[in-house]
Amino acid sequence: MADTPANTRTLCVGIDPHASVLEAWECANTEAGLASFVSAIVPALSASGVSVVKPQVAFFERHGVAGMRQLAVLLGELRAKGITVIGDAKRGDIGSTMAGYAEAWLRPGSDFEVDFLTVVPYQGVGSLTPVLDLAARHSKGVFVLAATSNPEANETQRAVRADGKSLAHGVVDDIALWVRENPGTQSHIGVVVGATVDLADFGLDLRDYAGMPILAPGFGYQGAKLSQAKSLFPDTSPVYAVVARSILLSGEAGMADSVRTADIELRS
Repeated sequence: MADTPANTRTLCVGIDPHASVLEAWECANTEAGLASFVSAIVPALSASGVSVVKPQVAFFERHGVAGMRQLAVLLGELRAKGITVIGDAKRGDIGSTMAGYAEAWLRPGSDFEVDFLTVVPYQGVGSLTPVLDLAARHSKGVFVLAATSNPEANETQRAVRADGKSLAHGVVDDIALWVRENPGTQSHIGVVVGATVDLADFGLDLRDYAGMPILAPGFGYQGAKLSQAKSLFPDTSPVYAVVARSILLSGEAGMADSVRTADIELRS
């Protein structure tokens, strides 16, 4: 997994096969339809020049074992194309359980091997150590949820810790500390910060964390515009701007044009 320069803004296409997305790709909302979608999406992504994707695990898991089998097929084909994969699994638990999740998602050769994994820090950032350690050993990456784009999270993530920092601010601080104590991991360990949140509400200034990668959902259907990315996020960090349905709903025939339009808007 190559390092990304700090001042880059990269389009990340979310692979979220909602029922409406499957319909747009002329696929049934069934296990067989999901398989057809997987067989079509990889060449479409490759032909569109997409370099980073974020499959949402839930939309495969809803189809049971067959759906997870299709996820494994998708991940393998994406790796073969050299496309960077952010596995949006949002795993979070105590340390021993996190070690299991790390083996499932970040161990080279595993069925669900990805380049980055999203994780939840609400059992304490320390509980993420097995995932962070395994990621460091295999040059994999982790994105830790900090200030997310869903409005339901505001009350929890803005809650004040004993040290006077908001929970989101404290998560970013704790991750920055882990990176300082583990040299060479800076470009692989980052945080999830929604494009629709006001970071001032969290007492958080991302310029204080130069070089920390940022995964930024919230563009497109959730309200933020890709043209705002430069003003929303500092040039001191690489930013992965996530767009899913507004690209996928264009269907197979319209995907290349949708990706091109989104990329132009992001760089404008």
